[in-house]
Amino acid sequence: KTIAASFVVSTMANSAVHPWLILPLSGLLSFACGEFTLPALPYAYDALEPHIDAETMTIHHGKHHATYVANLNKAVPDGTADLASLAEMQASLVSKGAAARNNGGGHYNHAFFWVNLVPSSGPSMEPSPDLAAAIEDRFGSLDNMKAEFEKAALGRFGSGWAWLGVRPDGTLGITSTANQDNPLMEGLEYAAERMVPILGLDVWEHAYYLKYRNRRPDYVKAFWNVVNWNKVSRSYDVYARKQKPVPPTSTGGGHAVEL
Repeated sequence: KTIAASFVVSTMANSAVHPWLILPLSGLLSFACGEFTLPALPYAYDALEPHIDAETMTIHHGKHHATYVANLNKAVPDGTADLASLAEMQASLVSKGAAARNNGGGHYNHAFFWVNLVPSSGPSMEPSPDLAAAIEDRFGSLDNMKAEFEKAALGRFGSGWAWLGVRPDGTLGITSTANQDNPLMEGLEYAAERMVPILGLDVWEHAYYLKYRNRRPDYVKAFWNVVNWNKVSRSYDVYARKQKPVPPTSTGGGHAVEL
């Protein structure tokens, strides 16, 4: 713990060290302390305007997500607390009880959600050739995939998530889960297709109600304007198509080094 902390401090103080080292090294401190921490967003709270408003982002990240992190540390007080282990633990969370399931899922789902978003003011993005081919093979077109994804998001009664992921047979699939569950979890008590998610959409009301009120369809449509297809494509290629859970870390932008 002391070594990790001093190494991070000395690294940050050394101007000759590249800035992109700072966040990964600070992760060592979280690892040593054994507690999960709220990851910083890889963009400003207002960066997703006008599609997702700054007030919603501030509350959603700073309050809702932070609460899941704090409660997860209470539910799972001992163990490795980094983003890779967070991804790996999802499969067993149902068996660990409601607190671990709800807060472990809540932490992973939100951390995963944030890094799959990108300001629409940036360069236009589209799925990589490999992911585009997989979408074409499974759904016929990107528009057809979006329509099926939107159907899952709108069909989720109450709170939950819609997901695009890679099924065990290697093909893409779409499913939805309730509350803070996700399709990595084993032993869900309801029908949800098992897959390694590469894209997720939060359809809890706190994710959109301040701006969209009860107009969930408008929120779901707006979501496509801020999807980080570069991140989604990398998650597909490096992790999901190999049936490895995706660590919810940022890619590029100087925010962190991808695991």
